Amino acid sequence: MTIATAENYAGIVSQRVAAERLTLARRWLDRLNELLTVEANEVFPSKQLLDHIPALIEQIAVYLLAPADEEISANTTVIEKARELGQLRHKQQASVHQLLREYEILGEILEDFVVEETERLGLRPSSQQCFEILRRLTRSARTLTRTTIDTFISEYTSTIHERDDRIKAFNRMASHELRSPIGTLLFAAAALKMEPIRANAERFDRVADTVRHNAERLSWLVQNLQRLAQLSEPVATPSEQRVELTTIASEVKRQLEDMADRRRVEVRADPDLPALVLDPARLELVLLNLVSNAIKYSDPDKPHSFVEIALTNRDDGACAICVRDNGLGIPEDDQPLVFERFFRAHAHRDQELGVSGSGLGLAIVADCVRELGGSIRFESQVGRGTAFFITLPTGAENAERAENAG
Repeated sequence: MTIATAENYAGIVSQRVAAERLTLARRWLDRLNELLTVEANEVFPSKQLLDHIPALIEQIAVYLLAPADEEISANTTVIEKARELGQLRHKQQASVHQLLREYEILGEILEDFVVEETERLGLRPSSQQCFEILRRLTRSARTLTRTTIDTFISEYTSTIHERDDRIKAFNRMASHELRSPIGTLLFAAAALKMEPIRANAERFDRVADTVRHNAERLSWLVQNLQRLAQLSEPVATPSEQRVELTTIASEVKRQLEDMADRRRVEVRADPDLPALVLDPARLELVLLNLVSNAIKYSDPDKPHSFVEIALTNRDDGACAICVRDNGLGIPEDDQPLVFERFFRAHAHRDQELGVSGSGLGLAIVADCVRELGGSIRFESQVGRGTAFFITLPTGAENAERAENAG
């Protein structure tokens, strides 16, 4: 259709923008792919998010026909979708500069489209009509930018505050946990020099055992602190590679061998565990904490104690493994709290069992499983034992992509 004048220029442009929303969305995605050098499904990783881009553009088209005194910010659909983009970009660790550039590109695409359609349809709008369309497109892009960045900054600030609180809590815990064994070691070291202790073999052995126990406790605490520090570093999150789960399970078993022998606990690992593509440091930390917990809380009244790592299910997209023991079990009232920081179900039995802890182990496990893109649940019964079920992505798609690239 070719017309010489445009009495309803805004209406025609609005109709064309709405009608070509899918094309405009595709243009935007193509430009973003050039900017971000990633696949479209990584920029907008779900169908819902991909679908809402055309819907967002359609709402901009609606605004082109809005009354003169109405603002795009009054459109709740636009605002909500802009917020969703802000939340998504925060999760993707984007930058404010990237967000600004994304909406700058959207504005350019819309402006170019209006010029193309105006020329294609032979429209002759007045200067005032052109100015009004341009003003509304600019306001739309500005409102989207402001809302998305405000949401992005809010999410970022919240994360910073949460991390700061966690660091403060962790520092308090670390100071407390390190102070106790260090104090005991200093006292025991002084006692070993005392003549009454040196002259009595039984007393000497008892103090020496205290030194060994607290040195091992310090070593375990320092190892966990080192692992946590490494996992907190931006360069270490995440480092995906193909790993044999059997190899990691064997390494965990080796590291905990002395601890298991002292408490007479058999550690078993399925020899046919699969290979996964994920961050091996996080997976190792998950298994270390689960197996060491099972060893610590083995049932001293049972003639045979065990903890095993076994495969429970596997398909092309996910792998389910289980860390199961026949230990003390977790009381039902305590089960909702097991993944909370600093919570310990059997703290009242430390002296009886000869154990101690910070209450961070299972919280670390939950954090690591979440970072690995998996999920964790457990079943436990007092007197029977506990089983933790971990579902992890196999990383098959990542592995295939890497092989094709190679």
